[in-house]
Amino acid sequence: MSARELLGIEPLELKFPFELKKQISCSLQLYNKTDDCIAFKVKTTSPKKYCVRPNTGIILPRQTCDVIVTMQAQREAPPDMQCKDKFLVQSVVASPGATVKDITPEMFSKDSGNMVDEVKLRVVYVSPPQPPSPVPEEPEEGSSPRPSISDNANMTTREFVSAASREQTELQEKSSEAVALISRLTEEKNAAIQQNNKLQQELELMRREVSKQHGGFSFMFVVIVALLGTLLGYLVKA
Repeated sequence: MSARELLGIEPLELKFPFELKKQISCSLQLYNKTDDCIAFKVKTTSPKKYCVRPNTGIILPRQTCDVIVTMQAQREAPPDMQCKDKFLVQSVVASPGATVKDITPEMFSKDSGNMVDEVKLRVVYVSPPQPPSPVPEEPEEGSSPRPSISDNANMTTREFVSAASREQTELQEKSSEAVALISRLTEEKNAAIQQNNKLQQELELMRREVSKQHGGFSFMFVVIVALLGTLLGYLVKA
């Protein structure tokens, strides 16, 4: 069995939809093609620029492992959107029952005589996906179609006209109330004037009767006349 048959790696190009000042991630799937436990390690030429989780691990026979590679937010775009960064996936046969704690750097050293499988991965920057253009949905059978923009405009116009009509109606009602109030006050004023005239007539009759009986005005009559005059003046003002 050759070393290159240890892992199946998908994809062989890490494609990042590049955007300035935005953290971007992509996934990498490792598949153990053997009946042995395989230890792997992911390395990069720009360790400060990328975060790999997990960067080491053990894959059981015929099992897969998903690796997430995250590129930190970049302040500047590379010339011509070309990226020279590389990744290297190393894998070796591990002892049965091995765990992540059993992985050591020496396991991936060829100088120790280990059979190390190495696969290089390229990094490619691609344009970010564009949002899909809105497509009008066809109404379901039996349902009414959705209102279009023109329908919405017409609805807005109708709402405006309805609101204006309501305001006009309210103004008319308030105007009618004001006219009714003025009319009622005018009637009350006319009634007070009529009452005043009637009192004046009665007062004149009283004055004539007293004059006939006593030939003059008594002090009490003068007081009564003064009180009636005051009362009449109050009624006229009211």
